[in-house]
Amino acid sequence: MKVMAQMAMVMNLDKCIGCHTCSVTCKQAWTNRSGTEYVWFNNVETRPGQGYPRTYEDQDRWRGGWVRDSKGRLRLKDGGRLKKLSRIFSNPKMPAIQDYYEPWTYDYENLTNAPLGDDIPVAPPRSLITGERMKVEWSANWDDNLGGSPEILQDDPVLKKVSEQVKLELEQTFMFYLPRICEHCMNPACVASCPSGAMYKRVEDGIVLVDQDKCRGWRMCVSGCPYKKVYFNHKTGKAEKCTFCYPRVEVGLPTVCAETCVGRLRYIGLILYDADRVLEAASVENDQDLYEAQLGTLLDPNDPHVIAAAHASGISDTWIEAAQKSPIHALIKEFRVALPLHPEYRTMPMVWYVPPLSPVVDAVSRDGHDGEDVGNLFGALESLRIPVEYLAELFTAGDTEVVGGVLRKLAAMRSYMRDINLGRAPQEHIPAAVGMTEEQMYEMYRLLAIAKYEERYVIPSAYAADAHGLEETVTECALDFEGGPGLYDQGSGPFGEVSGTPVPVAVETFHALRQRQTSEAMGANESRPSRVNLLNWDGKGAPDGMFPGGGR
Repeated sequence: MKVMAQMAMVMNLDKCIGCHTCSVTCKQAWTNRSGTEYVWFNNVETRPGQGYPRTYEDQDRWRGGWVRDSKGRLRLKDGGRLKKLSRIFSNPKMPAIQDYYEPWTYDYENLTNAPLGDDIPVAPPRSLITGERMKVEWSANWDDNLGGSPEILQDDPVLKKVSEQVKLELEQTFMFYLPRICEHCMNPACVASCPSGAMYKRVEDGIVLVDQDKCRGWRMCVSGCPYKKVYFNHKTGKAEKCTFCYPRVEVGLPTVCAETCVGRLRYIGLILYDADRVLEAASVENDQDLYEAQLGTLLDPNDPHVIAAAHASGISDTWIEAAQKSPIHALIKEFRVALPLHPEYRTMPMVWYVPPLSPVVDAVSRDGHDGEDVGNLFGALESLRIPVEYLAELFTAGDTEVVGGVLRKLAAMRSYMRDINLGRAPQEHIPAAVGMTEEQMYEMYRLLAIAKYEERYVIPSAYAADAHGLEETVTECALDFEGGPGLYDQGSGPFGEVSGTPVPVAVETFHALRQRQTSEAMGANESRPSRVNLLNWDGKGAPDGMFPGGGR
């Protein structure tokens, strides 16, 4: 058993209102460079819909993820080394800009500088690629306006897998929002697809990143990712993707999308898994067995054998305690109400979802019945096969029994807690009906409904031995190159004697440097040299030679 730690996320889809705050804040924080106008590391899709990029779930077309061959071995669906080499300069299995959308701005000068006349001037859209005027026909959130319409439904890859009757009824009965980020998979196809070795999965926390120095722009990672969450920056010639906000996570802060989420639907925590069982789990024959197989790789952080193996792998007690308190482990493993997105891709994704119950509740209430009565809800779950089938195609490779079991737990939680909130005696048979105790049901309710900030985000900071090095890095950074996403000159920092030029300061940087700024010691020393002069000296310590004669 080889224990490894993985930062993971769970999203409660019952709470998402489609406001796109997470998308906007992520884009402002991480895609402020030229060439990333069409890039959305975080996007919110309306279901049913085609998604972003368009029809990304159609793997017969895009050939992302893994497949199991006749000998039971995993192979990249996009082909091996020889096949990739044959089309390394021309890759047809990759979304074009039309599948993302052609980014645009508005010609405001036409509006502000227009001469007086009889007609009201406008600001027509212009392409950010060609600069020419264009007609806006698609965008990252286009389904918001067309969700459920015949124009969108006919090309929904998930909807094509269910019956014609479902297509007709689904248009009238249900819609929900699906936020998406990089899955930071345990078996990432993007990493295996990269010819230059630029894509890698961090050993300490499982976050998948791109080494910008090694990236040669072959774009095989874009083809290999079945979720299409790797993007190509045409200005820099480099691949870019969601980084799980690792600079924030390293100092114990949640991702930007989670921090700014209006519905508080995102949970972040640490989970322990057995790396030796990942390949075996991803290679099971039946797609519908992948969910249980992935659950089998996740370890109990309270098990003494797991704790001992974690220590042997170099995982600290602080991280083990974080895994024991993790809301991710509780929702995925203990309560079993969170499900992976498209497990049939065999990448073992680590961003999971609590499926929405609201469409079922609304359907019951619309008929004049009590929408939160457990008997009504259980009956509705059996009769309303439309949402269960669609959700099953998203989260369990079509297994409706698993999704139905999750929805029954969520329905039971609503009915059980309603009695308590109304001052009535709780009915212990309700939790028992779904295989839970009253204590478990209350804990699940607290986590899903009223969890506080520190309960939703249990994020251990970086190891103490590395923490000081993370505060003010003066070594070379792989993200620093001309036109690239590097932040600032490494010789200058956001505070103290290494602050030679004004620099915008993020909240995570402030907290990371708080101890440094309140101490009497200087940041620059013999082991960590830095440029210091009287113009930017903060008075905390002085390097040799700054003052002749050694005095101040």
